[in-house]
Amino acid sequence: MDERVITGPDDVAEGAAALAASEPRFAHALEASGPWPDRLRPDGFPALAQAIVSQQLSVASAAAIGARVEAAGLHSPEVVLAASDEMLKECGLSRPKQRYLRALAAAGIDFDALAAKPSDEVVATLVAVPGIGIWTAEIYALFALGRADVFPAGDLALQEGARMLFDLEARPGERALRAMAEPWSPWRGVAARGLWAYYAYVKGREGIG
Repeated sequence: MDERVITGPDDVAEGAAALAASEPRFAHALEASGPWPDRLRPDGFPALAQAIVSQQLSVASAAAIGARVEAAGLHSPEVVLAASDEMLKECGLSRPKQRYLRALAAAGIDFDALAAKPSDEVVATLVAVPGIGIWTAEIYALFALGRADVFPAGDLALQEGARMLFDLEARPGERALRAMAEPWSPWRGVAARGLWAYYAYVKGREGIG
């Protein structure tokens, strides 16, 4: 695999500097928001299980159910496959999420091997599992595997961040934002961090006073 991998803040800073040098609006975003966080997280089955648990839930609800799932020891495929419907229900998992979690457990993904695959293969492998869409797969590649050029263009906060930073008349859709992001390669994953940071900066500023 010949892709740049982000391992910490220094890599993000390098990408941010490159983006700021080539696009003045990223320089503005960096000055406004300050250094962009790496947002890295552990990879493997627990990360994707948590992503499934969190779907369509508030942050607080996702954290509460995730804590119950963790307390129940549901952090490996073997344990999930052996769990009863009642056990999963008691953790707060809906029937669809029970099905998705079991599908992930049964998929037999070799996460060490997955980490060595190109990003497009990572995404293709993950979206083949019921309950995992493109956004979840790209977020996993971006933050759990640190892929520097992955850009989850379907993310609404990214779209809104791009609208604000580039002073667009309307929020770009997924296809338009992917096209817009092409010149930001090979640092599209860092550009995403910058757009999220700028979005948070503007929303926080609007909430003051």
